[in-house]
Amino acid sequence: MLPCALSARGQGPDVKEIVLEHFSDSYWWHICTVKGKETVLPLPVIVHSPSTGWHCFSSRHLFSEGEYDGFYIASDGEYEGKVLERQADGSSLRPFDVSITRTVAGIFINSTITVLIVFCAVRCYRGRKATDPPRGWASVMEMAVDSLVEDLIKPCVGDSWRRFAPFLLTVFFFILVNNLMGLVPFFPGGVNVTGNIAVTFVLALASFVVINIFGGRAYWKDIFWPDVPVWLKVPVPVIPLIEFVGIFTKPFALMIRLFANMLAGHAVIICLLCVIFVTAGSGVLLNTSMSAVSLLFSIFMNALELLVAFLQAYVFTMLSGVFIGLAQEGKKKNIYNKTDSKILEL
Repeated sequence: MLPCALSARGQGPDVKEIVLEHFSDSYWWHICTVKGKETVLPLPVIVHSPSTGWHCFSSRHLFSEGEYDGFYIASDGEYEGKVLERQADGSSLRPFDVSITRTVAGIFINSTITVLIVFCAVRCYRGRKATDPPRGWASVMEMAVDSLVEDLIKPCVGDSWRRFAPFLLTVFFFILVNNLMGLVPFFPGGVNVTGNIAVTFVLALASFVVINIFGGRAYWKDIFWPDVPVWLKVPVPVIPLIEFVGIFTKPFALMIRLFANMLAGHAVIICLLCVIFVTAGSGVLLNTSMSAVSLLFSIFMNALELLVAFLQAYVFTMLSGVFIGLAQEGKKKNIYNKTDSKILEL
């Protein structure tokens, strides 16, 4: 990626272009550049045109030929980097696009890795007696799952933790795998999936749906008729309006926190690496010293990002568990009330 962003005048790399290229999506996967020759993995382009219907072809045609069957990738404007269709009158139209882009391919790969991690542990349990301790990968997964359940899910969710443990464990391992794969500098890693706000939006939306669909009556009562003075509820519903807005601000905070942290970490690492190329024309002494500083800081930032990758997965899961637990409080009270009434009847 670095060589393709070098300026034609030999003034060094365009750092802004390099950073934006890393975070932008594309219809092919750039693997490496050797002696000026780029090795690219083409991905399928799947679009629907209102005039010509569905089209499915390899992005190799767009990468090598520039235009294929009337479709091309916009180099500027509102749809920069997206597939457009050239119409008969010379105008351009944005088709309905469901292509397998680099981010989508990264999600498929990371999801497959997540599933394999779980099923490899499940396979270790087959044919094993209940009294036998787990070995190998199964012992690692059992330790991780047990730690998450005992230290995170149970305290955050409460008595109904069994119902939501599969969802929260899936969210944790999915985010963790995506964060770690984004730090791998070579194929099939290197795609900052959780640095894409569309991905974090879907994760936050999943938590939003679970929180509100399975919320108890007391949860909704506290939103629309909280226990505050009446003048704060009627005639102007100040507190209910604030509580209603809070329904959306919670998942919004989850989305932005994960997105911003992963985006910032990758940007810092790339900028530090660019120091080596920026100072390449400033003399041997300056370039050598700055390269050493850049390398040391890059190693430190990568080590820090390993910690951040785990922390962000943990924090996202923990906050989702807390929000789910708060929505379940009313159900717990109802269960306790029903139990107490049955005891009194007996």
